[in-house]
Amino acid sequence: MSTPNESDVIYDWNVNGANRPAPPRRVLLVDETMRDGVQCPSVTDPPIDAKLQMLRLMARVGVDCVDIGLPGAGPRAVADVTRLAELIRDEKLPIVPNCAARTHANDIVPVLEITQKTGVMIEVMAFLGASPIRLYAEGWDVDLLEKRTRDSIRQAKAGGHVATFVTEDTTRAHPDTLRRLFLAAIEEGADGLCLCDTCGHSTESGVRNLIAFTRGVIAESGRDVRIDWHGHHDRGLGLSNALAACEAGVDRVHGCVLGVGERVGNTSLDQLLVNLKLMGWHDGDLTALGDLVDLTSAACQVPIPVSYPVFGKDAFRTGTGVHAAAVIKALNKGADWLADRVYSGVPAGWFGRHQVIEIGHMAGDSNIVYWLRHRGFPTSDALISAIRTRAKATSRLLEEQEILDVIASVSA
Repeated sequence: MSTPNESDVIYDWNVNGANRPAPPRRVLLVDETMRDGVQCPSVTDPPIDAKLQMLRLMARVGVDCVDIGLPGAGPRAVADVTRLAELIRDEKLPIVPNCAARTHANDIVPVLEITQKTGVMIEVMAFLGASPIRLYAEGWDVDLLEKRTRDSIRQAKAGGHVATFVTEDTTRAHPDTLRRLFLAAIEEGADGLCLCDTCGHSTESGVRNLIAFTRGVIAESGRDVRIDWHGHHDRGLGLSNALAACEAGVDRVHGCVLGVGERVGNTSLDQLLVNLKLMGWHDGDLTALGDLVDLTSAACQVPIPVSYPVFGKDAFRTGTGVHAAAVIKALNKGADWLADRVYSGVPAGWFGRHQVIEIGHMAGDSNIVYWLRHRGFPTSDALISAIRTRAKATSRLLEEQEILDVIASVSA
């Protein structure tokens, strides 16, 4: 019997029938792990050597743009941003840097100075709170917001920089305020508008409504202006909202590796990449994505939950006899792709991972045989029986050393 094609053995309800519309254009990905992500109180700001390697891996997996810091924060931020910009220049990485900046000269000037020093054009992401609740809390009025908007974009553009106007809490801002600020930014030469779900308030409907509104304002201006989406995960909707933004035709979507960020975090960039790949909306090689996730976890001191999709310890790991038997039978057919899909909706190999079969209280003999063969041990009936007896006496998976101890006792 010949090896079947994937379409022969999987009926895909995601594409057979009504399905999500593909984005009208390729959506660019903006990583904010090293700036917005490290604002999480539980995250450690990585040392510069780790940041440099993170940047290299981001370029490898197809991240288009990266926020390399907020140099207005102080000398360490200036030094890190400078070094990261130099790496992009020296290694000719195919990734565009940007820097966050408040709508204030003290934040914008350092970005201009680093660009001048390194020769690397750094996009200015000038941010400003825009929702009524923020205005009330801060004691601001819209006249002040418009002035800050115009002054900051004008200053960035005078320095020859690409400039994006970022409204914090856009998803809770009044349309009259947004229209006024958007038009002011566009009049001063803004290249893009970034719509932020800063508090994780939005649903998919909110995403689509806001993007449609913003398109209308841009059309009114008569300018060709980019739209970015920046989401947070407070309602657990960060990923679904990002996909909705892609469908609605935004130009760029932001995220952080492992979804790190304030409160419960930002849109998970790695999960977004996984889904874009599976949906056929990203055609890059993502086998290094696991390395990026692991490095970010270690450098930021953020443990990866065992059940975290794709990159958690248990994502492709089973100790259940029925599941393991199906994977092993697929492997015995000489088709790794089949083993990667028979009990998984995500092909582990696409993302630098592989299937793992363990031995525990729910394991069958197939688990034991696979484990022994995979490590070059004999598969005698006596050894299999001894390991089975040890496993069934527990309520968990056996540690490797426990299995080795059984092997040693049988061999003695």
